[in-house]
Amino acid sequence: MNLALIREYRYEYAAISPWDGSLDYMTCEKMNTENMSRFLKQVSESHPDDFIVMVLDGASSHKSKDLKIPENVSLVLLPPYSPELNPAEQIWNVLRRNYFANRVFDSLDAATEQAEHGLNQMASDKPSMKSLSNWPWINAILKA
Repeated sequence: MNLALIREYRYEYAAISPWDGSLDYMTCEKMNTENMSRFLKQVSESHPDDFIVMVLDGASSHKSKDLKIPENVSLVLLPPYSPELNPAEQIWNVLRRNYFANRVFDSLDAATEQAEHGLNQMASDKPSMKSLSNWPWINAILKA
């Protein structure tokens, strides 16, 4: 009997504001330039009165010439292999620890539902999100 391992994926885009703890997220079937453009538009429209500086890793969908960047958004790319510099990476640690630890899911849909539940819960707790992401060096920028 041959068993085939089938891998299925969904992708979560997320952005967190260290100033007020706002958490924006979006689930997609693919990580690509089109979906990254949609996410940037979603964040831009959720915060129309803000100028957003978004810190990103060097994924190809983050630096494509076809990426549509809203006028109130500026992207800052991190150096290669430096995810520890991006406070948004902490979102995934909290999500894994608080919403996925010791859990088994019978489908990709169930796992996606759990991820969205966790992200929704996290988004509703702005003080926790602020403390997760407002690192001293980031807070110093506000005071400058």
